[in-house]
Amino acid sequence: MSEVVNEVVREVPGASPVGAVLDMRAYARGARPSTSWFDGRAVPAFADDKAVVSALAPRGEGRVERLASDECVLLLGGRLEIASAAGVLVLEAGSACVLPLGTGFTWRASEAALAIVYAAPTETVGTREIPVLIDQTAELEPSSAPLVENLVGPVPSCRNHSDYWSANREFVAGVWDSTPYHRIQIPYRQVELMYLLDGAVTFADAAGQITFCAGDVCLFVRGEGCAWISERYVRKIYATQRAVA
Repeated sequence: MSEVVNEVVREVPGASPVGAVLDMRAYARGARPSTSWFDGRAVPAFADDKAVVSALAPRGEGRVERLASDECVLLLGGRLEIASAAGVLVLEAGSACVLPLGTGFTWRASEAALAIVYAAPTETVGTREIPVLIDQTAELEPSSAPLVENLVGPVPSCRNHSDYWSANREFVAGVWDSTPYHRIQIPYRQVELMYLLDGAVTFADAAGQITFCAGDVCLFVRGEGCAWISERYVRKIYATQRAVA
């Protein structure tokens, strides 16, 4: 399965020298402006029965009666307003939110709006029932570091704040940071969308390597994975789907 997934990723716009990683800004440039929240999405950068990650360039305004999945929206450019029964949530470039299963909303987008939409199918609403902004200023709490056997060098200090968990605990979005570390290539069970807020990370496998810096956006897919090499502090917005079992 991992070989098939990696071959598909290499054919998608935004493919990188590293088989498990996509450059999502490069991928999103292919999105065509649309007045439809669903039909306007580009061919997914990744899709299986647990996660679908697509680009969307919304224009004008529209309405969604009810979402059939949890959705994390990361805005790459422009401005996007999402109005629900809970109020108006405003996204500017570099911000993100989660729209839970069942959310009904109207949206209004600027001419430059460009987004990545990460949909995670689910049958039950998670920890929040209303749209929630990913809080980039939230106080972070200590979280698990990579396993020692996968590290080259010191164990890093990692912290996290989760703004949303799905009901089955497989989909989560929030903010994470870490001191520098080098982790060897390991298989990935997750699909992770990552927007770097601070720092830089190099990802590598046998085929090559690629470095992402603050402001860059990448996507990791299930499969053979890659090495992580960071030489300075890193902070990111993330949305991840990973099977519990």
